[in-house]
Amino acid sequence: MQRSTRHFNVKALYVVLAALFWGISGGIGGVLLADGWDPFVVSLSRGAIGLGCVLIWLALRPGESGLGSRRLWLWSVVAGLGVAGNFSFYFVSIAEGSVAIAATLMYSAPVFVYLLSFVFGLEEPTLWKALAIAVVMAGIVLLTQIYDIGADGLTLVGVGAGLLAGLSYTVFIFGFSYAAPHGSPQAILTIAFTVLALTLAVPSDTGQIFDVLSTQQWPLFVALGVLGAGLSFALYIIGLTGTKPAVASVVAMIEPVTAALFGVLILSETLNGVQVVGMGLILVTVTALSMQSRVEKTRSDAAKVPPSG
Repeated sequence: MQRSTRHFNVKALYVVLAALFWGISGGIGGVLLADGWDPFVVSLSRGAIGLGCVLIWLALRPGESGLGSRRLWLWSVVAGLGVAGNFSFYFVSIAEGSVAIAATLMYSAPVFVYLLSFVFGLEEPTLWKALAIAVVMAGIVLLTQIYDIGADGLTLVGVGAGLLAGLSYTVFIFGFSYAAPHGSPQAILTIAFTVLALTLAVPSDTGQIFDVLSTQQWPLFVALGVLGAGLSFALYIIGLTGTKPAVASVVAMIEPVTAALFGVLILSETLNGVQVVGMGLILVTVTALSMQSRVEKTRSDAAKVPPSG
């Protein structure tokens, strides 16, 4: 029993570290953007260095990669387009606002997935879910102060990009989930990050792409790619295999909180009292909604298993 508990704690720690690294990577991206780097170049660099990391992982663990499966390639490409959108929209949102606001907006995306599911009849609306969506919407209004947009440097582009970053991450999860039965995580991520690099090379500033190779800020780019893509994704995927869904949902809050603290302490960003309240409403409500959703899914999956004997 002790051994099982210790094993669980280690796997949960992997998820914690992944969320922490993602939060830090948002802050590092904020530093680079403040120094004039193009959001797409920062996103491309993050993904390209992440690709190098997962290629090493694939070389060390090549077994059962599934690279011969067409379904693996199809859904991995979908995952790649999702992560490309997630990285780029996130950094555009930071450039148009702040790290704290961009990270929190991205975290609120599951609520909009619920909303679309209600509209298209894919999910049964309930009073609790309707109230949760209303609370998150109120939180977004307070956080972004959209009624006074531009007063603190935040733009509508920044708000929209933050939400699109979250929706794009949902696309990544969707693609990854459908690719997973057909191959290894490292193979899926290798294809996904390759698609990201090819996709983001188009809108990126070509001159800045080459400047990354000679800049004195290369340690920041390396840290961004390793912590924000290669190592974090590997830790998260491995960690989920031994972490309860409810725990994973709560731990995910570490990312926006870490990013917000980085922005305030390192980048001298500020949040007024109203914005802090809005951030709290979003984080707590989305976490509770995610926990309930995962519990419902677990129960649903269990109900599909025929009784033994």
